[in-house]
Amino acid sequence: MTKPSWKYILLNGARTFPTVPWRSPHRWRTQPLTLAILLSGFVCFGVGEALLVIAGIGVSPWTVLAQGVSYRTGLTLGTASFLISGTVLLLWIPLRERPGLGTVLNSFIIGYVLEFSVNVLPHPQQLWWKLLSDLSGILVVGIGSALYLTTDLGPGPRDGLMTSLHHKTGVRVSRVRLGLEMLVLSLGWALGGNLGIGTLLFALLIGRSIALWLGVLARLTHTR
Repeated sequence: MTKPSWKYILLNGARTFPTVPWRSPHRWRTQPLTLAILLSGFVCFGVGEALLVIAGIGVSPWTVLAQGVSYRTGLTLGTASFLISGTVLLLWIPLRERPGLGTVLNSFIIGYVLEFSVNVLPHPQQLWWKLLSDLSGILVVGIGSALYLTTDLGPGPRDGLMTSLHHKTGVRVSRVRLGLEMLVLSLGWALGGNLGIGTLLFALLIGRSIALWLGVLARLTHTR
């Protein structure tokens, strides 16, 4: 396999998930290095989510959908989000996506890191700072996703929808993620969810961010 150039990676990212040295052969058993990569990915993901929250210029598309469901049903935002995650997990069945250790640890660790980071990070006031925080969050969520997904220890509910559709269709990871985010954003907006410029930026760029970092990992770990 030809080693991807940095120019290609920056312009296109990775088409699929690279085979990396820390990939686990089993979704419920792992080695220290793989576990460390998994946890590092979760920490990056949580910090990235916190950067999006403190930017205050729009929540993620999935939160917009949860808001819309909450408005229409009278459920709390947390309950709506939980039900959406449960529905997504049901979609794993026909797509034959498998859970793993990463699936279980996902919400606990990311949620804790998110809460901690929101409390300690400085909250931006100027618009340019808010935009910078939002774009930084997209990049950091991207590297967090790339790290934890390449361990093959099981994706989170929403990432699992992306990975399974990618493997089933062969469509580039970035395009699958873009399609999902825009679909979710449209549904949430139609149901009455609130969106902002940060929401649109996330929907448009998170797939590219994940593909970019997958490409970086492919380049750094490439062996002939």
